[in-house]
Amino acid sequence: MNNLKSMSGLRRSVDFGQGSVVKHVLRQAFPLLLSQLVQLLYNIVDRIYIGHIPEEGADALTGLGLTFPIVSVILAFTMLFGQGGAPVFAIAMGSGNEKKASKVLGNSFMLMLISSVIIASVLMFTMKPVLYMLGASDVTYPFAEAYLRIYLLGTTATMLANGLNFYISNQGFAVTAMITTLTGAMLNIILDPLFIFVFHMNIEGAALATVISQSASMIWVLIFLFGKKPKIKIQRKSMRLVPGICGEICLVGITGFIMQFTNSATQTVCNRTLLHYGGNMYVGVMTIVGSVRDIMTVAVNAFASGAQPIISFNYGAHKFDRVRSGIRVSFLLGFCYTGIAWLLIFLFPKFFISLFTKDVVLINAAVPTLHIFFLAYIFMAFQFSGQSTFMSLEKNGRAIFFSLFRKVVLVIPLTLLLPRLVSPSVNGVFMAEPVSNVVGGLASFTTMYFTVYRKLNKSPDRNNGSHGPARGNDSDS
Repeated sequence: MNNLKSMSGLRRSVDFGQGSVVKHVLRQAFPLLLSQLVQLLYNIVDRIYIGHIPEEGADALTGLGLTFPIVSVILAFTMLFGQGGAPVFAIAMGSGNEKKASKVLGNSFMLMLISSVIIASVLMFTMKPVLYMLGASDVTYPFAEAYLRIYLLGTTATMLANGLNFYISNQGFAVTAMITTLTGAMLNIILDPLFIFVFHMNIEGAALATVISQSASMIWVLIFLFGKKPKIKIQRKSMRLVPGICGEICLVGITGFIMQFTNSATQTVCNRTLLHYGGNMYVGVMTIVGSVRDIMTVAVNAFASGAQPIISFNYGAHKFDRVRSGIRVSFLLGFCYTGIAWLLIFLFPKFFISLFTKDVVLINAAVPTLHIFFLAYIFMAFQFSGQSTFMSLEKNGRAIFFSLFRKVVLVIPLTLLLPRLVSPSVNGVFMAEPVSNVVGGLASFTTMYFTVYRKLNKSPDRNNGSHGPARGNDSDS
């Protein structure tokens, strides 16, 4: 009876189990869209200002691009311990198990805190060989080292601000989650030009502005989650690491971890291959092209992320009709958006490229590569829909497989092979993206459709969920 009361109270506050699924997804997605767009400004604003530093902007932008694989590794651990716990947290809430939800939040917090200190310490002592391994040259290394040396000081702030924000939005406070990143990003936008151009700190100023801004976001998140407003808050008794809880978090989070870690591996292979075939300039081109992709991917990711708590909650509550609706809404929104994004890129490529540089040579080199890179962008909707559904339902084996399939099996080999088959060779590096989008996206989506979507009964709640899929018997759960 107590569990039923708890569950009833939870659903009144979150209400993902009732009402229009479309409205729930949009209510979650739009604040997340703004939040993620603002979050993106942390790095994008750095790239814009750094690319416009007088005389050395092009080399500085290339040096900054060399740090992206390291930033991806930090984000990978944030996904492992932060995003990994979010579906477990949401499912526990949906089933009325507040005690477990509290432990998931507390353990996630401690895992991110401990890992952030270890990561920053290791990278500080191995910075030079790591950067050269990532594709640095004697020209670009000083810029990469100057930025990374300061950026690493904010590793804990970066991981906690981003990782814990999932637990704010998953409790129905999507607007509060948006304010978390809005506060830091606005501070970053103000501090970047001040440190770079007024105090003449150049690339070090961009790194310092990012660290201060991420620290402000972290403070806001911690004040909220230790406060009285959320139903599930961080408590000292929940911080004790429980092997079972940690294992469950990592099993779900390993998907996001692999996605980001393979992003790091892909960026490294691309940078080294471009350095070999095209020199420092094309490493800079990849920095710009990757930045445009980051901007365009925010919305499709927000639609997928906005549907995740609705899908997870209703899966935990055995409302499989609503799970199916959540999957459909997420895909259709993503499909329409990626089509519009593709059109904008092909009509106005110079507009997006000129955001990051005024160098005419760099712009002329970036336009054709941007067109190649975005050739099959619409298929990202298939990738995101399949991937996010597997993550939401804790189908970890399948989610991990398709993360590895797209990046490790497709992108990395294609990046190494295609430059040998096309002319100019650098175009082969950029062609790897659209090929992997088509093959990887369709493989992920069709597998999700036939192994998950079609097996969800249309009206299981009429029979108390007795005809739904038995989660305990799923080898991926």
